[in-house]
Amino acid sequence: MKTLYTTEVTSSGDGRNGRVRSSDGLLDTALALPKEAGGSGAATNPEQLFGAGYSACFHSALRLAARERKIKLSGDTVVARVSLAQDEAGFLLDVELSVSLPGLAPEDAEALAGDAHRRCPYSRAIRGNIDVTLSVTV
Repeated sequence: MKTLYTTEVTSSGDGRNGRVRSSDGLLDTALALPKEAGGSGAATNPEQLFGAGYSACFHSALRLAARERKIKLSGDTVVARVSLAQDEAGFLLDVELSVSLPGLAPEDAEALAGDAHRRCPYSRAIRGNIDVTLSVTV
């Protein structure tokens, strides 16, 4: 394995009601527990940050798969819905990825999304640990 990039982000304050800052300062934001989970909802939260990273990473994997298959994409989007849940053992995440690939044949869209899901680093990292539901529309 060859490391291509490493980032460092520090959490300070009160965890979910604190602050996160990357070592380069590009990410520097307050965090707040969502209202639905009993917090103020006055700032972003880890689930939103995870959703942003996952949707962007998955979208890049999707576009790479399309380029390799010589399929032109236009108007494509990836939406990540990240849910914070709780069971008897504690808290966990659940993810729904909605992929929109306008103008493609359904079988091509499904194949691209499947390929992206196999290669996306986020998908690979959470496979077997977080339930991911993948839906594709054309």
